[in-house]
Amino acid sequence: MRLTSFTDYGLRMLMRMAGAPDRGFSTAELAEDFGLSRHHLTKIIQKLAHAGYVTTRRGGGGGAMLARPAGEIRLGSIIRLLEEGQPLVECFAAGGGDCTIDGRCRLKARLRAAEAAFLADLDRSTLADIALRPDLRLEAEFV
Repeated sequence: MRLTSFTDYGLRMLMRMAGAPDRGFSTAELAEDFGLSRHHLTKIIQKLAHAGYVTTRRGGGGGAMLARPAGEIRLGSIIRLLEEGQPLVECFAAGGGDCTIDGRCRLKARLRAAEAAFLADLDRSTLADIALRPDLRLEAEFV
């Protein structure tokens, strides 16, 4: 399975926030940390905020922070949210795509089972399990 960069950066931001749960992170700071445009980062934060994983405040002392304890946030639920609309294969998309073997394909059921197992495994872990420790350099965590 391959996750989109949208999900990858969303997870990285959440890991960073989980490592300092009482602190607000500015989009500028996070964008610099991850080498990502502020515009792209803002889209990710908005999606996470709309789903209730992150809260945001404007102005001095503001920024983005976790909306609830990291131990209550399951990794599978984050990935389901951020990968929404990104089917594993074309035939999983709404409308089934343009598959010429739909109805005869025996791979589809196996891929659905594999995807479900992948997400179920991630549901056994929380954001607290993968939080970045603030005492380590950011780059060391992604090696």
